[in-house]
Amino acid sequence: MLSRNASRNMERDWDNGSTASSITSVAEYNGPRLFKEPSAKSNKPIIQNAIAHCCLAGKVNEAQKNAILEEIERCESNHLMILFRDGGCQFRALYTFALDTEEILKLAGTGPRAITRKMIDKLFKYSSDRKQFTVIPAKTVSASVDAITIHNHLWQVKRPGSSKRK
Repeated sequence: MLSRNASRNMERDWDNGSTASSITSVAEYNGPRLFKEPSAKSNKPIIQNAIAHCCLAGKVNEAQKNAILEEIERCESNHLMILFRDGGCQFRALYTFALDTEEILKLAGTGPRAITRKMIDKLFKYSSDRKQFTVIPAKTVSASVDAITIHNHLWQVKRPGSSKRK
């Protein structure tokens, strides 16, 4: 059994050891860690949610939805974007977006192989709780963009005579 003084000394030693270890940890600390670089942040879960519950929801779209979700799983890019046909938010393609180079390249779907800044018409952000896209009043693509539209004249128009006539 320990005497009262012995237990007090042990508490002091514990306190001193604790203080010493916290000083060591403070010396190793290199500044605030509250902000994380956007390049390390991934919007994959948001895009998966948008594809499954908004863009390609329902039995009719199940095959396309599953193919796109598999493509997302295989993709190593941290940031993805959806291409819509127009403001009606009709899914056309899935793209990767490199934050450092601002390169937008097609992963799957129907649309141009690459999208440049000049081609972009509108930017959208997906709200998981409301399960809908809203237009972002911005002109530059960033990590906060989940979907885009391109100018209407960039979509290939069906050529006359290419459709079958009876």
